[in-house]
Amino acid sequence: MARVEKAGLRVDEALASFINDRALPGSGVEPRRFWEGLSTLLHDFGPRNRALLDKRDELQSTIDAWHLGRRGEPADAGAYRDFLTEIGYLVPEGEAFQIETPATDPEFASVAGPQLVVPITNARYALNAANARWGSLYDALYGTDALGDLPQGKGYDAGRGARVIAWGRDFLDQAVPLAEGSWADIAALSVKDGVLAPALGDAGKFAGHIGDAAKPSDVFLKNNGLLIRIVVDASTPVGGQDKAGISDIVLESALSAIMDCEDSVACVDGEDKSLAYSNWLGLMDGTLTEEVTKGGKSFTRALNPDVSFTAPDGSTVTHKGRAIMLVRNVGHLMTTPAVLDREGNEVFEGLLDAMVTALCAMRDLDREGPKNSVTGSIYVVKPKMHGPAEVAFASEIFDHVEDVLGLPRHTVKLGIMDEERRTSANLKECIRAAKHRVAFINTGFLDRTGDEIHTSIEAGAMLAKGEMKSQPWISSYEDRNVDIGLACGLAGKAQIGKGMWAMPDLMAEMLVQKIAHPKSGANTAWVPSPTAATLHATHYHKVDVHARQAEIAALKRPARLDDLLTIPLAGGRNYSDADITRELENNCQGILGYVVRWVDQGVGCSKVPDINDVGLMEDRATLRISAQSLANWLLHGVVTESQVMDTMRKMAQVVDRQNVGDAAYRAMAPGFDGVAFQAACDLVFLGRVQPSGYTEPVLHARRLQAKAEQAA
Repeated sequence: MARVEKAGLRVDEALASFINDRALPGSGVEPRRFWEGLSTLLHDFGPRNRALLDKRDELQSTIDAWHLGRRGEPADAGAYRDFLTEIGYLVPEGEAFQIETPATDPEFASVAGPQLVVPITNARYALNAANARWGSLYDALYGTDALGDLPQGKGYDAGRGARVIAWGRDFLDQAVPLAEGSWADIAALSVKDGVLAPALGDAGKFAGHIGDAAKPSDVFLKNNGLLIRIVVDASTPVGGQDKAGISDIVLESALSAIMDCEDSVACVDGEDKSLAYSNWLGLMDGTLTEEVTKGGKSFTRALNPDVSFTAPDGSTVTHKGRAIMLVRNVGHLMTTPAVLDREGNEVFEGLLDAMVTALCAMRDLDREGPKNSVTGSIYVVKPKMHGPAEVAFASEIFDHVEDVLGLPRHTVKLGIMDEERRTSANLKECIRAAKHRVAFINTGFLDRTGDEIHTSIEAGAMLAKGEMKSQPWISSYEDRNVDIGLACGLAGKAQIGKGMWAMPDLMAEMLVQKIAHPKSGANTAWVPSPTAATLHATHYHKVDVHARQAEIAALKRPARLDDLLTIPLAGGRNYSDADITRELENNCQGILGYVVRWVDQGVGCSKVPDINDVGLMEDRATLRISAQSLANWLLHGVVTESQVMDTMRKMAQVVDRQNVGDAAYRAMAPGFDGVAFQAACDLVFLGRVQPSGYTEPVLHARRLQAKAEQAA
């Protein structure tokens, strides 16, 4: 790897060229100032970063010893809580406070809706996510199982189209009802003197139109802060069979999108990091494009323009055409060979991310044309932090970044991922530690469960993975996140988010289940695709999240910390051989199906078939829970090493079959000696000693090995 010297750093040549030739020009930041500022960040904050990781290890060792010393004794919630307080795992909770985050955009402060998370290294996915601000409800209904079945054949099915139209009309009746009658009965749309005909039950829900007022091509309605665009075009197959000529209902869908440098990517060196940063820069300056081929035709995909229409008062309204974008940096754990410090050591990747992603995002602040943030903010999601001290450290990192880049204090807004047990247990103080920056908190079941298992791994055998969601700690976790967020003043200033619907092909089930997220008081929740965002957007028309947040805040629900700290042990339960086999096969297949793409092809997020061939949108969080579940059962003798290895070999053959259509795929069987198979085994057999049960150290080492072998 070729390197260049920069302010005492040895920087990968490709990364240095990107920063010097693309990121710095036009930023207003002098190259010398940037490189010296980065060097100071890496050299001064690096030892503090290491000390925080050492504190994690110290606490884990102390907790392990406590559980080992109490083997066989009955659970004592009070003693356990006292112990965690004594060792500093639980910190004293301070007085009530309200966050003071300035200048958050409406997508965080006042409007609720879906959120996408996509790998920043895939330009096509990133552009699709950014452009998912608007989505066709008709397409989403027609092309998925949302109606209860899938479309048949290749041509347009008028019968299915009629069902889509009926579903859409029913949606309009609920979201924007007419003063009289049903949307199913209207024959035409028109606007006169700023009023829609037919009349709405609430005239204030009419937002505007495009075209001739007497016969508009588009009508815009608003409900719960979200726009609905009714497209009128009788020349299309759909519009031609509609009595009012309505050809589509387009919903404001993904209000926000996290461009991910972390769990959904495989960035292990300077080449990978340069690609991630380059795509982020292209999103921020509006230049990112991708050549796409569909149906034998090629076209260039770029960022969508804003949408303009005539308001009821005759003025022109311009509305965003893209989701507001956040960038997810990596956590505090990992180092990267992309940059070496003056001693020749890899630097902490999260520190590098902080400086470079903020530098790239500066392009949005001053440029002409459509902006990502209309308030002049930069949004950074920071994952996998353990407790208030680590959150405070992250905030200090961005103090330094702002000073170096010449940004006003608190330009960078922080998203706190509530996905580690020590953060969940101390969430109020974590929010306080960044009260001038917090723009986002959320829950994530998979990572959170991985840490739940690892933190208490010596306490005993845990319940099977599928049973975790019914345990007291998980309901307490989900409720406390909302309750504490509201108590700390996030309503009207910041997002409170919920986790992913991982099954992109099961939209009918998503429509049934995921309405629980806005009902819980969450003003955003993750979805796996733009299509899913459009369907999930219908939930935010049914639930007024801000009113729901007010109801929840008034309840003043108890904190339920003891429930949160209840360890999900299997207790005296004896799983049958069939139960154990099922759990082994499910976990091993899931690990292998994800790891083989990550290690061999550098794919950090994709739709991976599960053991039943149901496609699941997977990233490293899924891997962490599966690996820790098996590591725990190995430690406590529920399964043996030979059982796990036999199952790994058996499931490798299943995964090989599932990937038979992938020309780039390298089969694991019959040799079972490839780097990807070895990585999957490492994750389980070395899972007990991985820091916090994280998968990154194993994956990064094996991916670097695979890249070296492929280059040889």
